[in-house]
Amino acid sequence: MLVETLRADEKLARWLRDLESECAPRSDGTDLRDGPDLPDANDLPDVLLDLSVPHEHVNELVALRELLAADPAAMTLLRQCVGRFVRDMGEIGGGWEPPPFPASTGALGRTFNVFVFVAALPHVRAYHRQRGIPADVSRRTLADLGRHLAVHQRRSGTVGLRVPWWIGLHFHGELYQLGRLQFQRARLGGHTGRAAAAAGLDTGPGELCLSLHIADFRGPLSPEACDRSLDQAREFFARHYPEERHEVAVCHSWLLDPQLKRHLPADSNIVRFQERFRPAHEETKADDRNPVGFVFGDPELPVEGLPRRTGVERAVGDHLRAGGHWYGGHGWFAL
Repeated sequence: MLVETLRADEKLARWLRDLESECAPRSDGTDLRDGPDLPDANDLPDVLLDLSVPHEHVNELVALRELLAADPAAMTLLRQCVGRFVRDMGEIGGGWEPPPFPASTGALGRTFNVFVFVAALPHVRAYHRQRGIPADVSRRTLADLGRHLAVHQRRSGTVGLRVPWWIGLHFHGELYQLGRLQFQRARLGGHTGRAAAAAGLDTGPGELCLSLHIADFRGPLSPEACDRSLDQAREFFARHYPEERHEVAVCHSWLLDPQLKRHLPADSNIVRFQERFRPAHEETKADDRNPVGFVFGDPELPVEGLPRRTGVERAVGDHLRAGGHWYGGHGWFAL
C-alpha cells in the first residue's frame, strides 16, 4: 500500500509525520483534512480533459483513481496534502512542495499529486473567482497540468508528474499563463534586487517582481508574442492584484546564456528575447542538463548522438560536442 511504502523511507516517514502534525485538528475546530473528495469515476474524465490531460492518459488515471479510493490510508494522505496545499492559497512562497515518491510506489506514486491538484480544484477556482481572474486565464493556467503530463510521457514513456512542485505554483495562485509567457508572482533575489536598485529603480532584494517562464509546446517565442504577453501581464496584475507593485520582470533560464549569441542569428527569437534583459549576475556553475532536456526532451541523452535538425539543436549540441558547457542566465528589465 502507498503509505506503508512511504513510511519505509526514512526521509518520507519524517515528511509524513510533519504533515500529520500540521494537519491535526486545531483548537478552533479547523481540520485541514476536511475538504472535497475526488470526482467520481464518471466525472473525472471531463475534469481531466478540462485540464488538458492527454486523452491517452485518461483511462489509466480513472483506473488509478479507483485504486487510490480503495486505500483508506492513501485517501487520508490525499486529504492532508490538499488541506496543507490550500491553507495559504495565493501567498507568495507559501505553496507546499511535495517530495518525490520512490519508484517502488509505481504508477500511483507517479500520479498521486495529479489527484492532489484535482481534489484542490474547488479551492483554486474559488480563489480565482475571488480575485476576478478571467475564466480563459484560469483555464489556460491550470491546463499546464496536462502539458507537464505530456512532458513526462515524452521523457519517460509513462504517465506521471516529474516536478509537482512546479504545477503547485499554478494551482496556488502564484503563476499565470498570459499568452506566450508565464508570469510568477515572486520576490527579487539579492543579485537581481541590487542590480535593479543600482540602476535607479525603487526596488531591491525581497521586493515584489514578476518572474517570466517560457513554456514548451506553446509555439514560437516571437517578439510579437512576447510583447502581447507583457502587455497582458501589466494589465492583469494591476487589475487582479492591485495591492502589489511589480516594478521589475526577471528571468532565470539557460535561454539567457550569452553564449547562444555566438551560435544563433542576431534576428533569432532567442537572441531577441535575450536582448530584453539586463544581466543581473554571471552564473559560474555549468548546467548542461537543462538545455538538453528542454531542446531534445531528455536530459540524459548522450551528447554525441544529439540531432542537428534545427538551429537551436545545432547550437546546443555542437557547443557541447566542442567541449563547451551551458550556464543559466539571470536577467531583468523594468516593467
